[in-house]
Amino acid sequence: MFITPAYAQAAGGAAANPIVQFLPLVLIFVIMYFLMIRPQQKKLKDHRAMVEALRRGDQVVTQGGIIGKVSRVKEGEQDVEVEIAEGVKVRVVKATISQVLNKTEPAPATK
Repeated sequence: MFITPAYAQAAGGAAANPIVQFLPLVLIFVIMYFLMIRPQQKKLKDHRAMVEALRRGDQVVTQGGIIGKVSRVKEGEQDVEVEIAEGVKVRVVKATISQVLNKTEPAPATK
């Protein structure tokens, strides 16, 4: 009915290779990298490029849902001036711009 300690001790298994024991953890990390981390980094890089390419006249949407037209962009600053209605201008942090609806074309270079 009861197992004797000597019999229980004799049933020890062979020690597995430590590399084989960590292989599932490494595999899970690789899968998480390709399914979650890498796409998020790509999305962040695309958003940063979009914000850096803002120009006067672009129609934008903020994260709060406000649609307006960029009226002033200064290099090196963290905010832009957006006109949300005729004569109504607000300063918006560049990082809160979520989408550019209409992109203005750059003026042709004159010689």
